[in-house]
Amino acid sequence: MGHFSGSDGKEDSQHVEIASSSSKVMQSDRLEDLDSIEQTQSGKYAWLVAITAGVGGLLFGYDTGIISAVLVYLNEDLGKTLNSSEKELITSITSGGAFIGAIAAGLTADRFGRKGAIYMGCFLFIVGAVLQAAAYSLAQMTVGRLVVGFGVGSAAMIVPLYIAEIAPAKYRGRMIGLDNMSITGGQLISYGIGAALAHVPHGWRAMVGLGAVPAIILCCLLPFCPESPRQLIYHDRHDEAANVIRKIFPQGTEEQVQQKVQHIAAHVAEAKALKEGKGQLWLIKQLYVVPGNLRALIAACGLMAISQLGGFNSLMYYSSTLFALVGFSNPVAVGTIIAATNFFFTWVNLMVVDRFGRRRILLSTMWGMALFLALAAVAFHWIPINHDLTLKTQEIGWPAYVVLACMIIYVGFYSSGMGNTAWLSSEFFPMEVRSYGTMMLTCSCWGSNIIVASTFLTQMENTTPSGAFGFYAAICFFGWIAVYFCYPEVKGMTLEDIREIFKHGFGVKYARQLQKDMKLKAKADDASA
Repeated sequence: MGHFSGSDGKEDSQHVEIASSSSKVMQSDRLEDLDSIEQTQSGKYAWLVAITAGVGGLLFGYDTGIISAVLVYLNEDLGKTLNSSEKELITSITSGGAFIGAIAAGLTADRFGRKGAIYMGCFLFIVGAVLQAAAYSLAQMTVGRLVVGFGVGSAAMIVPLYIAEIAPAKYRGRMIGLDNMSITGGQLISYGIGAALAHVPHGWRAMVGLGAVPAIILCCLLPFCPESPRQLIYHDRHDEAANVIRKIFPQGTEEQVQQKVQHIAAHVAEAKALKEGKGQLWLIKQLYVVPGNLRALIAACGLMAISQLGGFNSLMYYSSTLFALVGFSNPVAVGTIIAATNFFFTWVNLMVVDRFGRRRILLSTMWGMALFLALAAVAFHWIPINHDLTLKTQEIGWPAYVVLACMIIYVGFYSSGMGNTAWLSSEFFPMEVRSYGTMMLTCSCWGSNIIVASTFLTQMENTTPSGAFGFYAAICFFGWIAVYFCYPEVKGMTLEDIREIFKHGFGVKYARQLQKDMKLKAKADDASA
């Protein structure tokens, strides 16, 4: 009898498990039926909000670009001529501050909303810009750069997260791309200002002081932007969330608006149930102990780390120094070519990312980054450079032009692919850990940034420029292979859909099948219409 009781208990257990599984599938299907408003045409409102929030990208972009010119024209204004280690300090300290700023924003984003962290980022950036412009010592300049870093990290973490939660699913890649456009636009503007003020006495002070302008603009425009619907529902402000959804989807019916609220509320309730009674440390731990979350974290942070360690930021921070090294007489103007290329191909990515998908773009561009970094490493072998990074001759030969051409093509591949796609990965994380996942994503950005900014000149001295760029080429090549196996395609999916992907390994095959099913469903809907 005991044997038969055990067998019956096992069968009952299996029956409950199957019933539970079936219930979850049915519940998932019902939830999807509540999301029909995503198929309607969105209005201009969401684009205007994304553009406004994207001004935060100027904070990031302007700072990473302007330091390149500042390093060339500081001279003895801080009381002495800075050596390589001191230049690396004032460059990398901002990345260190951004690392801390991203953590602070991530830990407070759910409690105080997305807009509060953006306001704080703007305030810190303004204070830091003033401190830098008034600096007469290395210590004060370092403090100013650190404070700016706090602001940059906060904005860099929150802005793409905020846009991802505001954007309609079919335009989410392009709308987050607007933030990337602002970053590269800020870099281009900074190079232009750097070139314009290059021969103005103490012009670097104006360069860093003008960095407060985008922060002031964003502070003035942000009151016109709403909190994200997901955050409003999270804080039980359903009516306000419905008003925002009506503005985002003006052609949706009132029934569809309420269904969208129910759809988000169901996932928010699930997220709250998981978080109830749990501290922040427990929630952060869920990124590592829940297999699906860990895979999402590895895919997102891995791509971000590769994007920063693959050599691009060495160009942004030290391009003027680098092109002066190979013999160009106006290195800031030459660096502007790099910034313009970056801006143009960021726009290209913006136009194609939702059409061709994140994964296909990455696989089509990362091999090119590795190839042209390797060619630049070979060209550097023919440039006569001393160990202290001074030229043995003042003549510009063909290798210098080859390096410039390789850098331009490399930046084209980077900006049209990984440079922008890496920031889209905040969409991988489920609602309950999204702010923490995005925090870790941003921390991986700034942590990698610290490594590059604090070691590039030293690495160039100790391993030669050829060794440094060969190292970056290897990172890009192995990153390309990792993307093939570990980075799924999520174009056109809602944030609520994406959480299912990483429950099936890294979800590359599962996501591919979902994409096929979505296309078949769209064709069937068109046929029935």
